[in-house]
Amino acid sequence: MTAGVPDDVLDRLHQAVGPKGWTSDPDDLAPHLKEWRGMYFGTTPILVSPASTTEVADVVRICHETGTAIVPQGGNTGMCGGAVPDQSGGEIVLSLARMNKIRAIDPLNYTIEVDAGCVLVDVQEAARGAGRLFPLSLAAEGSCLIGGNLSTNAGGVNVLKYGTARELALGLEVVLPDGRIWDGMTGLRKDTAGYDLKQMFIGAEGTLGVITGAVLKLFPLPKSRLTLFVAIRDPEAAVALLADLRDRTGDRVAAFEIVPRDALEMVLRHIPGTSDPLSEAHEWYALVEIASPDAEISQDAGDLLETAFDEGLVLDAATASNESQREALWKLRESISEAERAEGASIKHDVSVPVSDMPAFMEKARKAVEDVLPDIRVIAFGHIGDGNVHFNLCQPKGADGQAFVKRWEEFNRIVHDVVIAFHGSISAEHGVGQMKRDELAHYKSGVHVDLMRAIKRALDPKGIMNPGKVL
Repeated sequence: MTAGVPDDVLDRLHQAVGPKGWTSDPDDLAPHLKEWRGMYFGTTPILVSPASTTEVADVVRICHETGTAIVPQGGNTGMCGGAVPDQSGGEIVLSLARMNKIRAIDPLNYTIEVDAGCVLVDVQEAARGAGRLFPLSLAAEGSCLIGGNLSTNAGGVNVLKYGTARELALGLEVVLPDGRIWDGMTGLRKDTAGYDLKQMFIGAEGTLGVITGAVLKLFPLPKSRLTLFVAIRDPEAAVALLADLRDRTGDRVAAFEIVPRDALEMVLRHIPGTSDPLSEAHEWYALVEIASPDAEISQDAGDLLETAFDEGLVLDAATASNESQREALWKLRESISEAERAEGASIKHDVSVPVSDMPAFMEKARKAVEDVLPDIRVIAFGHIGDGNVHFNLCQPKGADGQAFVKRWEEFNRIVHDVVIAFHGSISAEHGVGQMKRDELAHYKSGVHVDLMRAIKRALDPKGIMNPGKVL
């Protein structure tokens, strides 16, 4: 595709979305042209922001007719460069941010119907206002958009109990690459009438079409929560504790996050208003949340952890006695990425393996990277309850950060080889984008990649939808 977008195409796009629906001002464009971590940068002659599904369809139809590439963008909070245009100037950025209406809530059907441009926290609040829970929750929930969450099959802290974005979506509305609108906005739990088409677009990162609306599952609001910050012996103890708590609570463990001491110390150093919940330092911790539909959690923390203390799995524990304390405990976990940035350069991995294999994976991967660079700092934290840890590698103290980041591909391959040895995935919840495109082709079978390419060719024969991402 040649660089630049012809003026006549830009004029047609202006007309399609009206004066409030586009901008070419460099200051307005700037936030949409880089990944939030600053790893990927691009350029575009125009940002279009349709206000309706019809306007999205008009934009896509024009681009299809003229062979103009489209980069769909939600809140641009992704970590793999999946929502950033290339540097040719020949791609337009299509933002869903103006499409932010809660279309309908059906408390009896436990569903909410939303525009794809709704901020995640607004969907959560709308559900709560109707006496229901929308459980998708992640650190960027105040700025990420639900369309982006679906396009990357976002996970977050509640996957253990409620599943990923894929499991929370009942229906979708999608503008196809030729501009047609597929209306799959159903709130049905049971429907075996043909292929489940919505599944093609969830996790496709805008390469097969533009998600413009969704029907999402709701759940009863928990009437009580028990939030614990526990010192644990090691990752093996974490897995054993998780299984024990799931048994003891009738599978009411909503979140189970692992935090190494190094990560906690980073947070305490760099994040104001944080403090160590426990009086003594330990090598490993777990942040556990149990949610109950009952007015009171039936067991107190002492009862729940009694066996774990006796068996040496848990070494100490702190319990949140009010919402303020609960928020303080979660701040420790949610601030790890921010604290890592303050420590210098890091090479990040968003990987998953079976929960039972997680301790062995963490040890083998740690040893593999330390064999190559002994002073490297391994910060492995996150959603161990659903088999997804963020296996991040921080530069050695005093090292050249830029030189360290240049070894990204080298350390990716080391870590990902270990992941695959445990039958895991190199992308658990952040998506593929540009960052893992070549890794996906390397690790997936030829049949798998051929099927993906066949679907891409069938739906997007001109290759205009988010080119250069995923495939």
